[in-house]
Amino acid sequence: MADADSVAPERLFEGAPAPRTVVIAVDAGSRATAGLERELRHVLKCVRAVRSDGLDTSIGLGASLLRDSARSPRQLTLMPVFAGDVLDPGRSHGDLLIQVAGPDRSGVGAAVERVLKELSGWRVRWRIEGLRAENRVEDGRGLARNPFHFTEGFGNPDDVRGVRDRALVRADQGEPEWAVGGSYQVVRIIQLATELWDKDSVHEQERIIGRRRDGRWLDGTPQGEQPNFDADPRGKLTPLDSHVRLAAPDRRNPPPVVRRGYNYDRGDGDTGLIFSCFQRDLARGFEAVQKRLEGEAMATYMLTVGGGYFFIPPPGDTWVDALFQP
Repeated sequence: MADADSVAPERLFEGAPAPRTVVIAVDAGSRATAGLERELRHVLKCVRAVRSDGLDTSIGLGASLLRDSARSPRQLTLMPVFAGDVLDPGRSHGDLLIQVAGPDRSGVGAAVERVLKELSGWRVRWRIEGLRAENRVEDGRGLARNPFHFTEGFGNPDDVRGVRDRALVRADQGEPEWAVGGSYQVVRIIQLATELWDKDSVHEQERIIGRRRDGRWLDGTPQGEQPNFDADPRGKLTPLDSHVRLAAPDRRNPPPVVRRGYNYDRGDGDTGLIFSCFQRDLARGFEAVQKRLEGEAMATYMLTVGGGYFFIPPPGDTWVDALFQP
């Protein structure tokens, strides 16, 4: 395990994913510089205490928290509304994102309650619990089954170097010096129309996604290799509006993101995905993919209702000094 004094962003996207998580967005009670700096340091202390119990934790800074700072990460803004989104203000954005992940629901839940008990200066904005069904690692990639019965995670790198290259901010990006080694996290709460989806045949579902349920490609390319979509220009084998084809039309140059999503079930038919991805560049990563997905066949079955953009700071707490120095 990493040093408990460090809250490293890569703990969320390297190695085997934890099967359970709770994601909480909170708003600061104090806007005065001295009070906010003190509260942030207290949050770090609480999160480190949870990590010492063997759980993965992270904090993400929201655009609203840093709106008065000249040292905010360059691309950190409120998450915009994309085509088809219906964002609920009560489930969107937030000053700070706290994520706790671990092997079992009770342990994660108890840790979250301990943290919240200590954060008297913060107000919970939204909270959601997630799980990874059939969670496993194959060929270096964390895989899980989503509520549509498809396996996710094949698009992630299979080695640590590839993960870090996609996810961690580099010194040559024009970001504030303190942000180097951090990561932009996108969270999307996506409701899925599972009953409507299950009325379609498996064949139709696979053409909408662009893969077999187990991850194999529709054109016969083996699971561990990349298909050549250029050889299928009219989409006879893999439809042009399928999810995987729009998301990454050139599979040999995949989008520079690392996905770490979870399923959720809030009851009363509200089931779906806690989509989460990490990248060093929002414009080249998530936003480029999201714009390509406009008009995809799967849009009929999904509705994004919440989430936000956050910045996961690098390990340690020197970034707090950098944010609040005169």
